[in-house]
Amino acid sequence: MIALSLAEIAAVVGGQTHDIPDPSVQVTGPVVRDSREVGPGSLFAAFVGERVDGHDFAQAVVDAGAVAVLGSRPVGVPAIVVEDVQAALGALARHVVQRLGATLVALTGSAGKTSTKDLIAQVLRRKAPTVFTPGSLNNEIGLPLTALSATEETRFLVLEMGARGIGHIRYLTSLTPPRIGLVLNVGSAHIGEFGGREQIAQAKGELVEALPEDGTAILNADDPFVRAMASRTKAKVLLFGESGEADVRAENVRLTDTGQPSFRLHTPSGASDVTMRLYGEHHVSNALAAAAVAHELGMSADEIAVALSEAGSLSRWRMEVTERPDGVTVVNDAYNANPESMKAALRALAAMGKGRRTWAVLGKMAELGDEALAEHDAVGRLAVRLNVSKLVAVGGREAAWLQLGAYNEGSWGEESVHVSDAQAAIDLLRSELRPGDVVLVKASRSVGLESVAQALLETGAEGEVAAR
Repeated sequence: MIALSLAEIAAVVGGQTHDIPDPSVQVTGPVVRDSREVGPGSLFAAFVGERVDGHDFAQAVVDAGAVAVLGSRPVGVPAIVVEDVQAALGALARHVVQRLGATLVALTGSAGKTSTKDLIAQVLRRKAPTVFTPGSLNNEIGLPLTALSATEETRFLVLEMGARGIGHIRYLTSLTPPRIGLVLNVGSAHIGEFGGREQIAQAKGELVEALPEDGTAILNADDPFVRAMASRTKAKVLLFGESGEADVRAENVRLTDTGQPSFRLHTPSGASDVTMRLYGEHHVSNALAAAAVAHELGMSADEIAVALSEAGSLSRWRMEVTERPDGVTVVNDAYNANPESMKAALRALAAMGKGRRTWAVLGKMAELGDEALAEHDAVGRLAVRLNVSKLVAVGGREAAWLQLGAYNEGSWGEESVHVSDAQAAIDLLRSELRPGDVVLVKASRSVGLESVAQALLETGAEGEVAAR
């Protein structure tokens, strides 16, 4: 964080100082909410959770180097006390962002946010110091913490914004007002909470409504819900996609023999070839979105193409491809799942597994509401249409729907199986995997299928596991 005194911070957040001998002492380190992340110069935000009260760690964090605690009650060590720690964190983030002078890029969408954010960060940091959202910390707490990690040297601040309802993104943009706003897509993720795609589009479009007149809205030309958001902003509009009308577009898209996308990137400033290290054709759209942001910030087509070709995955359990010494390839995409990302992962599996046996170990997609049965059925059917060798559906009712969709599509029970839990899937795979097989593991985060991928990498082979 930029250096601020405790007195300045208290004034910004409307807090009272307690047990602070010298209010001029500065916070020079990060603002954190996890006591394990505290270091010299930190400010510790003490939240009261269901199981843990951060205030209980007050003495420990000060002993570890924290300058003070931002909390809702005095704790016997230097503290700034406020009524609402989350609101105070947001106010502090707003103040710091206003002081920074960095260009703030915000993005949202139903699928691909984290992968695209990681691509944008890897491209932009070739141009200037860049701070970006770690993992998927895109909510009312994670976003301010990311903004507060910026320093005086930061020139680009890339923030992922999530939403579970109308007004969420509007609130986040009030804390960290963007100059560039990117909307990737409007899909089925959280459709059970929103009630329909129209409501999702309404929520996601709050991002472009927050842009200033001299800002830029970067919109997916291939998604009609996103394309329509052009009417909701006074900012300049830049389109990306495979459509011929897109300002930043891809031509001659293909997958390499290992399932990595290759294409000709066209921008208003020129064209260049890209071959990505990431897996799956769905990353083409993510790459185009990142390219549009980079173009808007002054990078050439050649610079963007090189950066995209060298970019990797920065966030765990998202299409992590690892080859065991015995030739079994494990694709760990178990961080989360929705209908769009599940279908994209299956297509990537099919491309990667040409000439090899392929396994899709899939679990529930959460928060689909009334669409749950149809969407799980569709994913099961797609696995058969893509000639996946075997679908292993893991879990309860939703997994049964996955398996039933595959059965009804024509597998007749031979290409699909329903197992009760992750351990049952592990046991099945350990007994039946052969050298050269490719295994995709994917489900919503609550299912915890990353344990299947981890177990597969820990067993069945000797020697080092080599990650691609």
